[in-house]
Amino acid sequence: MSKSSHIIPDRYPPTLPRLPRPVYAQVESFSPGTRIKDHHHDFEQLTYAINGVVGIQTATGSFLAVPQRAIWIPAGLEHSFISMGGAEMRSLNISSTALAAPPRHCTVYQITPLVRELICAVADFPHEYDEAGPQGRLVHVLLDQLADLTEVPFSMPLPGDPRLVAICERIQRSPRCAWTMKEWAPEAGMSERTMIRWFQRETGLSFRAWHQRLRLLLGVTALESGQSVTSVAMDSGYDSVSAYIAAFRRQFGRTPGRWVKDFAAPQAD
Repeated sequence: MSKSSHIIPDRYPPTLPRLPRPVYAQVESFSPGTRIKDHHHDFEQLTYAINGVVGIQTATGSFLAVPQRAIWIPAGLEHSFISMGGAEMRSLNISSTALAAPPRHCTVYQITPLVRELICAVADFPHEYDEAGPQGRLVHVLLDQLADLTEVPFSMPLPGDPRLVAICERIQRSPRCAWTMKEWAPEAGMSERTMIRWFQRETGLSFRAWHQRLRLLLGVTALESGQSVTSVAMDSGYDSVSAYIAAFRRQFGRTPGRWVKDFAAPQAD
């Protein structure tokens, strides 16, 4: 296993018999490569990284959250967690009774500037905040806003084998890296043939297709920060802007320009 990766069996608050309040926020930091084995919560969870990239893996799929995205994990759903490159978390643990119709599937949502500020504010509340006071009323505003979040297509298959996870994490830190499977295989302690077979089996994608999807997902944040399509295309390792736009449209169903108009948060003055 990569020296930068470690596995821990569980984390607080899954061991809690109950949440102290209908919405309980956690502030957590994870070093690069941190993995948490399969577990579940008896409550809903919105996993949000204010910095970094995190992934959630379930029996039916994998989901990636880059900045300004969050992953909804339904109560009772078995899942594992990975921090790719390190992450600063502000997660919400929510009683199922606090929402009229909580999502029943793992979902990636676009986080609006308002919801981001509300999450950060609630994360500073004491565990047993006054539900009838100003803090409790702000929590209700947050719950109302969560119900209106927009789902985004950020599924991303992740391998389970720690050696492949370590390779994926290194690629996430340097998405322009043009190494082929032949060059990565010795780093994973595998033959090229074995790595090709295992990667396909564990992700359902060829290494090349997986790498392309990751570069597209990571490039979204750059587009939304105001970088030009040309700049992001080149930084993502594409030979031409047209090739990048075509790949982006295949992945997200819209051009990069259309994506920014539909989803980019307004920039602060």
